[in-house]
Amino acid sequence: MTPSELTGFIIFILISLSLIGLSIPLLMGKGTGLIAGYNTMTPQEKAQWDGPALARFTGRLLLVIGLTTLLFGAGLFLLALEWLTWVYLAVVLGLSVFAVIYCNTGSRFKK
Repeated sequence: MTPSELTGFIIFILISLSLIGLSIPLLMGKGTGLIAGYNTMTPQEKAQWDGPALARFTGRLLLVIGLTTLLFGAGLFLLALEWLTWVYLAVVLGLSVFAVIYCNTGSRFKK
């Protein structure tokens, strides 16, 4: 492994551990201020939403993306599986689209 590959691998590890670390308070239903859009709502708007349930959902999503990032970094840098880039992109985009649709349909997180 060249020094530049090692640097890239370390960056992937740091990013994935950061995502996993950010998911922990969200999984406990705390840290709703980390959720984009929710943190800019007025208190009256926030009263209409189930913040802890939204935080837990966001935490699960962030945990999956963090673990996927860790596996992607290992596969790309240690095993040189370059096709894994497209699989990673599809997984992250798929999860993002799923999250947007899931959160905005069915009033799942409304009180």
